[in-house]
Formats: sequence, C-alpha cells, structure tokens
Amino acid sequence: MRRMQGRSDIELNENGRALAEKTAWGMRNIPFDLAFTSPLGRAKETARLVLGQRGIPVLEDERIIEIGFGELEGTRWTEEDGAAGNERIYNFFHHPERYVPVQNGETIEQLLARTADFMRDICSRRELENKTILVSTHGAAARGLLNSLRTYEMSDFWHGGVAPNCGVAVVECTNGIPRLVQENITYYQEKI
Repeated sequence: MRRMQGRSDIELNENGRALAEKTAWGMRNIPFDLAFTSPLGRAKETARLVLGQRGIPVLEDERIIEIGFGELEGTRWTEEDGAAGNERIYNFFHHPERYVPVQNGETIEQLLARTADFMRDICSRRELENKTILVSTHGAAARGLLNSLRTYEMSDFWHGGVAPNCGVAVVECTNGIPRLVQENITYYQEKI
C-alpha cells in the first residue's frame, strides 16, 4: 500500500535510508561542489546520506519541493484500487492530463512552472558554470525538472512511469542550455 506524501514532512524509512546509502556508495567518486535540496526532511536526509563527509554547501529551495496534494496527503492507495480507490490519485499517476487537485492542492501545471524556473535559474547562473551539483528532490518534482528539458504532452508527464526511489538523472548545462544525458540510474538491485 502506498501513501500520498506530497508536502507532508514524512521522514525516510529504513528502506529509503538503505537506498540512499547504496546510492551514496555508487556516487562516492563524484566531486560535488554544491547541493540543492527540497526543504522536506526526507530530501534533506537523502542529500546528507549521498554527500557523506563532503563539506559542501547544501541549499534548500522551495521550487523543488514535492507537489502539494492538499487533503489527499497521507491517503493510502494501491494500484489494485484503480480509479475506484480514488479517481484523483489514479488520474495523477495514469492520466495526468485529467488530474484535478483537491482544494489547497497544487496543479501539475503549477509544479511544472516552478521546477522549470529552478532549472532555468541554476543553468543560467555564471557562478554555477563548471560546477557539479547534486539536486535532491521528489518523484513528481524530479519529473517536472526533467520535463522542462523536453517537448511532451501532459498525458506523457510521467514519461514511461514514476522514477525509481533514489533514481539519478544526469543533466549537463552548457552556455546556459541544459541537456538530459541520462535518467533513472539506480545503484541498487530492485526487489522482485
């Protein structure tokens, strides 16, 4: 059973920590200069685990916080429930073009606007040129960041599916222009 976490500040569980530690091991030789993280504890802890003993600045940025689900946050849901379990949640994952948030929830378009703003910002800043930067965020926010680099229809928001937990994407920015090099890299074996 899954839980819609959204902006709820839920800490990493043991499995999340284990995945972050395996990811840290896989990324141990990357010379990060700087890190940006969502202000939510689970993203900050993931960044700390991945960075290990590197003494680099870690900056929080609201633009890469997870999508807000309003009153749906904390709702339990399974794939088997289908639309009967909760049509909004089902549409969010399977028909994002039909997703309508509840009151106080965020639209996918709002998520896309703020994550694209973050991507444009960090790629355009001269002081960040030639820097290796870690960005620690969440599933939908990460998809928003990567979608800012491609042309797509809203029905393909997930671009083949939700990224794996601790999935890594590599983006290169040259002369302020970002380019997706690779995505969905994992440093752990998925359970079958």
